[in-house]
Amino acid sequence: MSTVLTGITTTGSPHLGNYVGAIKPAIISSQETDMKSYFFLADHHALIKCWEPDRIAQSTKEIAATWLALGLDTDRAVFYRQSDVPEIPELTWLLTCMTSKGLMNRSHAYKAQVQENTEQGEDDPDKGVTMGLFSYPVLMSADILMFNASQVPVGKDQTQHLEMARDIAARFNHHFGEHFVMPQTVVNDNVAVLPGLDGRKMSKSYNNTIPLWLPEKQLRKHIMKIKTNSLEPGEPKDPNDSFVFDIYKAFATEQQVNEMKAEFVNGIAWGTAKQMLFEMINTELQEAREKYQELMSNPDIIEAELQKGAVKARAYATPFLAKLKAAVGIRPIK
Repeated sequence: MSTVLTGITTTGSPHLGNYVGAIKPAIISSQETDMKSYFFLADHHALIKCWEPDRIAQSTKEIAATWLALGLDTDRAVFYRQSDVPEIPELTWLLTCMTSKGLMNRSHAYKAQVQENTEQGEDDPDKGVTMGLFSYPVLMSADILMFNASQVPVGKDQTQHLEMARDIAARFNHHFGEHFVMPQTVVNDNVAVLPGLDGRKMSKSYNNTIPLWLPEKQLRKHIMKIKTNSLEPGEPKDPNDSFVFDIYKAFATEQQVNEMKAEFVNGIAWGTAKQMLFEMINTELQEAREKYQELMSNPDIIEAELQKGAVKARAYATPFLAKLKAAVGIRPIK
């Protein structure tokens, strides 16, 4: 049985891009009988760049409610909050002691910060670099290695961190025996990357997102803001050069995609195309939206699910960490 692990940083509110690119395919894959799935809220990771306690707490609540509302089966998958598994930061220290500084020097996130400082003429190239930022690939490695995940779905920008996790695991195994499996990077090129309102990748950093749980009227208003060209109704339009169509095909069946292509060729009005997009998205999310609102109004339900997940996660993590500590020499005196 394969073990797959996915983490979600708790610094923002879910949007349509998160849903299509990560949440929906992850929930579908978790239903496979030959797959053991771990999904966690990465609140320790959130502290690296976010020092707003209320924002982290609210994001944790929203993201947890989102996964539950969209149908994550927490009896089958292990769904937990990172900070509820104290074995993870303890493993992070064991791995930190096996990680060369040179490896961390090559981290893209660290190098990007140094380059930005240099370009701005800062005397200290490490200005603004915390040890959390510098060494967070070790924490990410601990997340993965704690449960010996064999598959880790990531975006292309995260592949370096998986390579680092493999390097760290291999070095630990070399010194203390074969304890960790080598995690495999899973980059799904078929997963849709949604454009935002302005056509760039949908991202909080661009302020161009369509929030996932907007009420119907606000959802429609956002969709009507999607950037289009100036072609009039009746003029043929190229579906391959349309942000509206790009989002539509991420939700539509193959037949619906082909029908919409024909509408574009026939000169569908942009307002009509956006209305069809709204109706499709709203229909898919309507039932889950009601569940989400119910969960947000009953946070005890969310907390209970996370605690249930923490118990399941620690049932594996506690004995495994004890084994690792014994391997490095941290043992009861006999």
